[in-house]
Amino acid sequence: MARDRVPFSFAHDETAPIPVVRGPVAVVRHPRSKVPEITVFFWIIKILTTGMGETASDFLAHTIGPLVAVPLGFLGFAVAFVIQMRSRTYVAWKYWLAVVMVSVFGTMAADVLHIGIGIPYVVSTTVFAVVLGVILWQWRAHEGNLSIHSIHTKPRELFYWGTVLATFALGTAAGDMTAMTFGWGYLSSGIVFAVLFAIPLVAQSRFGATEVATFWTAYIITRPLGASVADWLALPPARGGIGLGTGLVTVLWSLAIVVLVVYLAHTRRDIDTDDPVT
Repeated sequence: MARDRVPFSFAHDETAPIPVVRGPVAVVRHPRSKVPEITVFFWIIKILTTGMGETASDFLAHTIGPLVAVPLGFLGFAVAFVIQMRSRTYVAWKYWLAVVMVSVFGTMAADVLHIGIGIPYVVSTTVFAVVLGVILWQWRAHEGNLSIHSIHTKPRELFYWGTVLATFALGTAAGDMTAMTFGWGYLSSGIVFAVLFAIPLVAQSRFGATEVATFWTAYIITRPLGASVADWLALPPARGGIGLGTGLVTVLWSLAIVVLVVYLAHTRRDIDTDDPVT
């Protein structure tokens, strides 16, 4: 997919898109884009949100029960989504609050499909992969491109968040499939997904692979990567973990997310950057 590009000497204009430098050219970032640029901080926080969502979902389900936890998770997701959609520009805490609640509620929804309804992980993984493909196809057909640097209109934002939801669902199903259906366990699954996560990043930075494909591939993999590591830390040895507990892991990872988001809000490293990593 062709990306929006401008010469390195892009003229500075307050009304013009912000150029994000990438080598000899610059990728245009729209000034009202409502998503962050893709830096190392983006990937760290993204992985933390997936792990935190996994353990928070388990903690709530076992503490207050799924009949209360699932509606509560949906309410939190709905509120966070409305806050994000009503914002006119990118605001770090609003964006990451939405991502966190997608992770928490998405995990609950995936658990309902498998535990409550009994759908095998192989089936749900396949279905979610098809859903993701349809959303991306519709996005490309409607907008003409899949650029993540110009999410500033309602249709593009809806396509973006629809894709995010689909990737979380797909990643959740894939992670549970490898850990439980394939019997790899959480630590082994985490190691495998860490290697897989690095592949698209290296493919783009070293071999010029297409940004859209590498970004969304890496984005999908962050879900099972973060969840596998969090489960390994939280669950008891009898279930393949080291037994820190879902409550403690949720608190620790939440604190790490808050610290990093506050840092980004003050430094704007996720907006004004010349070294994005995708």
